[in-house]
Amino acid sequence: MSRTLAVAAAQFELREVDSFDAWAAQVRTLLDRTPDARVVVLPELVTESLFTTDPGWREHPIAQLTRIAEHTDAYVALFTEEAARRDQWILAGTHLVATPGGGHENVAFLFGPGGEVHRHAKTHIFPAEADWGTGEGDELAVHEIDGVTVGIAICYEAEIPEVCTTLTAMGAEVLLVPSYTFTEAGFWRVRHCAAARAIENQVYVVHCPTVSHLAAPLAPGWARASVLSPCDLVFPADGVLVEARTNEQDAITQVLDLDLLAENRRTGAATTHRDRGRRRDLYEKYAHITL
Repeated sequence: MSRTLAVAAAQFELREVDSFDAWAAQVRTLLDRTPDARVVVLPELVTESLFTTDPGWREHPIAQLTRIAEHTDAYVALFTEEAARRDQWILAGTHLVATPGGGHENVAFLFGPGGEVHRHAKTHIFPAEADWGTGEGDELAVHEIDGVTVGIAICYEAEIPEVCTTLTAMGAEVLLVPSYTFTEAGFWRVRHCAAARAIENQVYVVHCPTVSHLAAPLAPGWARASVLSPCDLVFPADGVLVEARTNEQDAITQVLDLDLLAENRRTGAATTHRDRGRRRDLYEKYAHITL
């Protein structure tokens, strides 16, 4: 029997809400559209809507976005419950979390059906994130789900090849990429990079962006979620397995065949997973100028 993993991208739309409970109800409604998925990915800063629970949110500077960290305990409790109730692994997008030193980090939380909670702090913040005073994480990790190894790369991390190369070297077969891009150009930057990571590492990528039409100081979100594969004869020519509607709340599900991926790594037309490591001796000659 083939190793398979059913994944979903739950493309969430940021909307003005008057309470955490109202936001949670929207989350549950979207998760209800992914009943056949074992792994569900929500987008980056999925909790940004909670900034609007303050009636005067439009007058606040964007630097105060870190106020959403006040909802961390409720956020963790919600997704811990939903993962167990739905028997799913839920990458609950990302959330701004207060750090012991008084700062904040942009953290992806992976919740498991058995009460597991894995955290990944974004290691490469996008330049605009500096306006929020967020720091960067210093760790990369992979996680096993039903015998399949997954890694997490948050938005800008997918644009940094070394992040995904490291995750793949650690065994990742599927990359989970929540993102939030303010322009169509930003969206395509992440999307093209996610596709490149799928090709060069011969992995599947679940890319899930944030939709937003909210007013300033919050930024718009341009989104079209997708599940991507390498580009080869056994996959779609463009590497797009399934794709969501543009700039609308939506959910897409795809069953990934991991045995097919493993075979493609061995015998595909482009065996980049193997070949890009074959000349490590060459790269090491220039390590002093590339790293």
